[in-house]
Amino acid sequence: MAGDSSKISIWTGYFDSRFTRSQGRRVNRSCSIPNPNLEQLAFAAKSLGIKKMKRVANKSHPKRPRSQEGLLIVSSKDAYAATGTETKETLMQAIGSSLLASHEEAKSKKEESKLKGPKKGDRSARSQRKGPKVKSQRRKKKFGRK
Repeated sequence: MAGDSSKISIWTGYFDSRFTRSQGRRVNRSCSIPNPNLEQLAFAAKSLGIKKMKRVANKSHPKRPRSQEGLLIVSSKDAYAATGTETKETLMQAIGSSLLASHEEAKSKKEESKLKGPKKGDRSARSQRKGPKVKSQRRKKKFGRK
């Protein structure tokens, strides 16, 4: 794909807030999330209207050869038309904003469900933890002995 201007390679590490710019992050920290995966990236691109994309899982970036992070290959013509951008940097900022919005939405939904409590039929989640039983000082009598 080197030199192919009809395709754009977008790595998940470009949107990882744990990385610095020198480590490979290419968007602002305000548009990045910690530890993004390929599915989240594809969902964010799809929500912007990008249709022509290909996911390549377990592919490592040349700068990070030991991490199998994954790669999203999008059609440049389709991506620029869908997002209304003209460069790869502005395209990545748009994808990063969408990624952050979906991440924040999922985070708030998880917190809401945690505050709501367990469901009605979930006995294991609803049960209260009981303290240890205190053994009585007397021994149990077996078989009618006194």
